[in-house]
Amino acid sequence: MISEVYDAFLAAGTPDDKARKAAEALSAHEGRLTKIEGELLVLKWMVGFNLAATMSILFLLLRH
Repeated sequence: MISEVYDAFLAAGTPDDKARKAAEALSAHEGRLTKIEGELLVLKWMVGFNLAATMSILFLLLRH
């Protein structure tokens, strides 16, 4: 559970049980977002590598 979110819900006047459930749900989503960010980083590197390979092949083909 993210304590800052829990405290914010309590400060906004949300009942304790609902604030706890909401903070726990957000912490579960945070883990999923971290995984997605890692996968996105790998995809960015793959696209960059493919772009560099394509440009080098085009350069070699068009040089003649």
